[in-house]
Amino acid sequence: MQQSVKDGEDKMLKIEKDSGGCVTKLRLSGRIQADQIASIQSEMGDNCASRILDLSEVTLVDLGVVRFLISCEDEGIELLQCPPYIVQWIIRERAEGAQPDSSDAG
Repeated sequence: MQQSVKDGEDKMLKIEKDSGGCVTKLRLSGRIQADQIASIQSEMGDNCASRILDLSEVTLVDLGVVRFLISCEDEGIELLQCPPYIVQWIIRERAEGAQPDSSDAG
């Protein structure tokens, strides 16, 4: 099954779903923006024990998507072939989330 989500001519997310047994794998390609997360979640919506997001063809993400990917990892969803810049961004977001915010002191 394939599904494409289009947001303007220059921005396109392509979702390819492959399910077998109790494994769901989504191959995402193109740009992913926070407003497209619901589409990804609906494709992952089955109750398979093993869920995989293949990010090998992702070209661009925004902060909302990085935070979504962090929550995916926390839920046990495997991030396969994640581009290095996204891995680094996830690491930074996790580190910043673990530190107390000094602006709240007071």
